[in-house]
Amino acid sequence: MNRPIIALDFAEKEKVQLFLAKFPKYEFLYVKVGMELFYQEGPDIVRWLHDLGHDVFLDLKLHDIPNTVEKAMKGLANLGISMTNVHAAGGKEMMTGAIAGLQAGSSKKVPKLLAVTQLTSTNQEQIQREQGILTSLESSVIHYAQLAQQSGLAGVVCSALEVLQIKANTAQDFICLTPGIRPVGTVMGDQKRVVTPGKAKRIGSDYIVVGRAITNAVNPYEAYTKIKNEWKDG
Repeated sequence: MNRPIIALDFAEKEKVQLFLAKFPKYEFLYVKVGMELFYQEGPDIVRWLHDLGHDVFLDLKLHDIPNTVEKAMKGLANLGISMTNVHAAGGKEMMTGAIAGLQAGSSKKVPKLLAVTQLTSTNQEQIQREQGILTSLESSVIHYAQLAQQSGLAGVVCSALEVLQIKANTAQDFICLTPGIRPVGTVMGDQKRVVTPGKAKRIGSDYIVVGRAITNAVNPYEAYTKIKNEWKDG
């Protein structure tokens, strides 16, 4: 996967249009639509991006009772998305229900389903103090990854710092999508476990998500191309 996924962390379609206008029309992107944009613009924003020829990772991190998640996924499956996700903490029954919903709602190719292990904004102190998890952060991530694999999911969303351990404890083709990617010289923001695009590639990340380093750049296409080349070359 040689295209970094661009996080479209905008609140409205107009801003997305202005951003995409800075790219050549022939540049078909892989973009992430998260809660901020989806909750403001609804399913139509996903259909619009798909119709433009872009792949869409719908990042809603569903986490609810199995029946609710299954029905929600059935509705999302026909939007033309390439990939979506749930929280692994929802459990095996919820994750298998999510897969069932995607399969039932897909008229063409079934979107890939990933599970969020621990957010890249989370650190060791937080999982122990706030989540009551007494194991290490790494152990928690590996446990959730194995549970996701057992549930039939294609992979997980995780920090690049955890990819090697996840691959060693699941399967080599088990997808590791890694947010928290920051090119050299950019600020970390609210992310705590970050790496550069090149390091993520060398570690073994299958997909990377990059947001502000591209969306806030003076020349987004130039920033995107630089990151894509670094990611491709490793």
